[in-house]
Amino acid sequence: MLQLNIKNETSRLRAVVLGSAVHNGPTPSVDEAYDPKSLEHIKAGTYPIEKDMVAEMDAFNIVFKKHDVKVYRPEMIENYNQIFARDIGFVIDDTFIKSNILPDRERELDAIQYILDQIDPLKVVRPPEEVHIEGGDVMLWNDHIFIGTYKGSDYKDYITARTNMHGVNYIKELFPNKIVKEFDLVKSKIEARDNALHLDCCFQPVGKDKGIIYKRGFREEADYMYLVNLFGKENLFHIERNEMYNMFSNVFSIDENVVVSEKNFTRLNNWLRSKGFTVEEIPYAEIAKQEGLLRCSTLPLIRD
Repeated sequence: MLQLNIKNETSRLRAVVLGSAVHNGPTPSVDEAYDPKSLEHIKAGTYPIEKDMVAEMDAFNIVFKKHDVKVYRPEMIENYNQIFARDIGFVIDDTFIKSNILPDRERELDAIQYILDQIDPLKVVRPPEEVHIEGGDVMLWNDHIFIGTYKGSDYKDYITARTNMHGVNYIKELFPNKIVKEFDLVKSKIEARDNALHLDCCFQPVGKDKGIIYKRGFREEADYMYLVNLFGKENLFHIERNEMYNMFSNVFSIDENVVVSEKNFTRLNNWLRSKGFTVEEIPYAEIAKQEGLLRCSTLPLIRD
């Protein structure tokens, strides 16, 4: 049996699900786009092609192997995008929570059923139907659980609004001993530079006490200030609008001092190194065109 254990974003990683770009299917039509960044690239004719995305994910897998991490991959579904494993589920402590994702993507959960079969069935839960929640919005920080949401009255009109307040309250009930803090995120259906699709698009902890943050990704300044007060402004790397668009905050930690980052994130990578991190740089700019990056592609199962 798999003994799940995830308490934060940065402890030494032992086992992870890494998505797959194999048999990813044709470029979606304009009507099939789930987010404004994909839409932008579909219209421009620059949407990523399968062989480029497979090569990027292979580079990620090589880094995991280098650091002796057990990697699980989803079973292949023909002509189906299975890159963003973070959307379909997430682990808190020793419990696997299935996301209530967009109905079109339900088959992605079936593709990791062989992994779920190795977990104590009492530790695999599915929220009720009214609960919307995706892994990119759920971030663990020891006794804290940070959750991205959208509190606008037009929530139902936004395909980019992925986690609702029912989702926040569900996690509060499931983990009464944790400090659950929700963050109201800025959403846009048409401008990717103004769309925090998930919390990890505008914030992510690294190391023991540091983080990457985009101030304008939060609808309320009080939410941004909560993180500034918790981490300390001097410990936060502030990213700009275009850096948020390029997914600078969507890196991935293998250990408290090892961060996997996109090779073009020069300003961030230099800052991380100046703070004592080992930065594993890989190419991931093609996958980024779908408004997701390194954290989005992973579903951690076991950390120390």
